[in-house]
Amino acid sequence: MSPSEGRPPGRHAPAAAPHHQASRYLWFAGLVALLVFVFIAAHNIAGSSGAAGIPPGQRIPPFAVPLALGALNGDANIATRANEGAAGRVPACAVQLVQALNVCDLYDRGPLVLALFVDAGSCPSVLAELQRTARSFPGLQIDAVAITGDRGALRSLVRGERIGFPVGYDHDGVLADLYRVSSCPQVSFVDRGGVVGEPALLGNAVTTAALRARVGQLVARARTAAGRPAA
Repeated sequence: MSPSEGRPPGRHAPAAAPHHQASRYLWFAGLVALLVFVFIAAHNIAGSSGAAGIPPGQRIPPFAVPLALGALNGDANIATRANEGAAGRVPACAVQLVQALNVCDLYDRGPLVLALFVDAGSCPSVLAELQRTARSFPGLQIDAVAITGDRGALRSLVRGERIGFPVGYDHDGVLADLYRVSSCPQVSFVDRGGVVGEPALLGNAVTTAALRARVGQLVARARTAAGRPAA
């Protein structure tokens, strides 16, 4: 039945009754409450399961993304084999482009510190924290990837902070799910060969002191694996 049907001729449609307005308000409030509940429940499930980051002992998923400062555009390549559809036409580890960040190349050279962050709030400050840490550990492989956000702002940040390690750009955000990102930033400590050595540092726990301690452990493991005494 249309809204005009059932009315006596010659009468205007009556104004909405107060209880109709209240019903609409209650419906909207209920919808908002449901969305908030779903968000909180999902966040709590992720936190309680300990699923943040790649667990120690597992190899990090391969990926190649455009460098933030480069001219290369496109989605992240996360393919593990050739012709893997939307993941990529060639395996991510096989991507050899000057303007691409290939995580496989980095961990093949030595132990790797990998930071994932989003361009919001205080998360990008992880770049400066990593820059300070890198000065004490020459030769350590460090890279960071911005998940979504404005690439122009990211470029300004990288140039302004004079970041000396590779910073990639994942504009479609596929790495957030692939790397089980539940806090910002998320920093992983990866032994040579791509295997995670210990749980990731998350959120406010990413401080210069914490990074130095974890990186010290990472470097010590690398020296032991190479048959050299820990420094």
